[in-house]
This record gives sequence, structure tokens and C-alpha cells, in this order.
Amino acid sequence: MAYDRYVAICKPLHYPLIMNKKICILLAAASWITGSLDLSSLIIYISQYSFCDSNEINHFYCDPNALVKLSCSDTHNFEILVLSEGPFVAVTPFLLTLSSYIFIIVAILKIRSSEGRRKTFSTCSSHLIIVLLFYGTIICVYMSPSSMFSPEEEKMFALLYTVFIPMLNPLIYSMRNKEVKNALRNLIFRK
Repeated sequence: MAYDRYVAICKPLHYPLIMNKKICILLAAASWITGSLDLSSLIIYISQYSFCDSNEINHFYCDPNALVKLSCSDTHNFEILVLSEGPFVAVTPFLLTLSSYIFIIVAILKIRSSEGRRKTFSTCSSHLIIVLLFYGTIICVYMSPSSMFSPEEEKMFALLYTVFIPMLNPLIYSMRNKEVKNALRNLIFRK
């Protein structure tokens, strides 16, 4: 989405040429392949461990960090693997997204009319907030030592990036729609 917005705002006349079907499929495939390869390497690594105590994961889904805490094997190498993969899997996409928004903000500041700046910035600000929240929690959980957070804190962060942020996305985007705003305003002021 960040690249799509970058092209739409910074190169609007070239948008149909740049954001063609092939590029969209390529971007989606790169996301899926990167995520799958990352998770596959973690699963292969975890499958080598022996588990001797409880078989109950202290989490609301099968998070690799929570699963590794059940292992009676030495998990130090797993933590090193996660910390070494993090810059490629989490930090790099975050920095690419952030850099596209820097270009967008520079382009917005070049718009002469204040109404045009406001309208364009409101289009991107909601996505930027979601991106910062999402990557912030992901990086916080997976790019820190496992002893830094309690299991409850890890569950809270995971709840943020798996449930809360995806729920916010449609809400934030629908609030930009005038019809939805008017319907909400009518609902609130009617009572």
C-alpha cells in the first residue's frame, strides 16, 4: 500500500503504467514468499527441539516464541536466529515503507493549496498510523530478548498486531468516506 500511495501521489500521471497487474502480483508474491520462508525456517528450527514439560502454550495462538518457551532444549540459537532474521523480515519492509512516506510527505509539502495538502495528507496519514503501530509492536516483540517481556505482555502485543490493528484498518478508512461520517454523525446526534 505504501508503494501504491507513493506512486499515486508522487507520480500520478504514471500510475497506470507503474502499478499494473504484474507489479501488484509481484508485490503480493514477494510478501507471501518472504513471510513463508521466514516462518518455514523457524518451524524447521523449532521441530529439532525436545519438549518435556507442559504441552499447553501460554498464548492465544501458536506463536514461535511461546512455543520455544516450552522446550527443555537450549533455545539460545533460536533467539539468535530470530534476532538475525528480524532486520530482513521486519525492519527492512518498515524502512522501505517509511522511506516511501518520506517521499510522499515531501510531495505533499510541495502542493500549493492548503486544501490540496490537507486532502492528500488525510489520505495517507491513516495508513501511516496503522503502519507505525503494526511494525512498532512486531519489532518490539520479535526484535527484543525473550526475557524482556512477560508472557502476558507478549500476548498483549500480539493481540495488538493480530486483532486490534487489523480491526482499526477498515474503521479508519471508512471514516474518510463522507457518507459513513454523516451516518455516524446522524446516529450520535439522534440520541
